[in-house]
Amino acid sequence: MLIGELSRRTGVSPRSLRYYEQHGLLRSRRTANGWREYDETAEPRARAVAEMLAAGLTLEGVKELEPCLDGPDLETCDDSTVALATYRARLAVVEQRMAALRRHRDELARRVDELAGR
Repeated sequence: MLIGELSRRTGVSPRSLRYYEQHGLLRSRRTANGWREYDETAEPRARAVAEMLAAGLTLEGVKELEPCLDGPDLETCDDSTVALATYRARLAVVEQRMAALRRHRDELARRVDELAGR
């Protein structure tokens, strides 16, 4: 299938599909006229990459889980301990950022209250 069809089937933009391919997460063949042509395995793979990114993983995190992208889900991956460690590490980063945002919010609210009280 061509990139437009893969995009329609997965809801992933052609630009993102090219980006995934550039980073080795998708593979395509080139037709005689140079168009990308994907096989049927690209569809679930593209969906899995998009879902992982939407869940908060970085591209590097997805690359760590690349061997798991062809299975039905991460839970059945040959080495789910890698997936668990990757998700735990990313969760820790997200929690740190949330804590920092709460501190920023509290400081901004304090300043708003202070200025509004003048």
